[in-house]
Amino acid sequence: QVQLVESGGGLVQPGGSLRLSCAASGFTLDFYTMGWFRQAPGKEREGVSWISSDAGATYNADSVKGRFTISRDNAKNTVYLQMNSLKPEDTAVYYCARRKRVPRGNSMRLNEYDYWGQGTQVTVSS
Repeated sequence: QVQLVESGGGLVQPGGSLRLSCAASGFTLDFYTMGWFRQAPGKEREGVSWISSDAGATYNADSVKGRFTISRDNAKNTVYLQMNSLKPEDTAVYYCARRKRVPRGNSMRLNEYDYWGQGTQVTVSS
């Protein structure tokens, strides 16, 4: 069965860095766009970044542009989110998700993602 397992979250001071990992199993990662989302307490889940199946295209939300980098290693069935210059407003539970193959294209629309991990907590605080 399809499984996505996030790791790498934790407590970090403002300005610090973390690298999140998403280990995928039960499907061929090469065929799918993958995304990272986050949800802060009392807020809706929002898209952070996506990466196309061949890593040829990526997207970062304006709020993380220049600070976060999404990448993937299909041979290791893993997707990463490198987060630098972290701010308190980045505090949230971070989820990775698999985008459906249809409709074609790439986006951060939640209903276009069909499998989600359990999430990993990121807390940015001094």
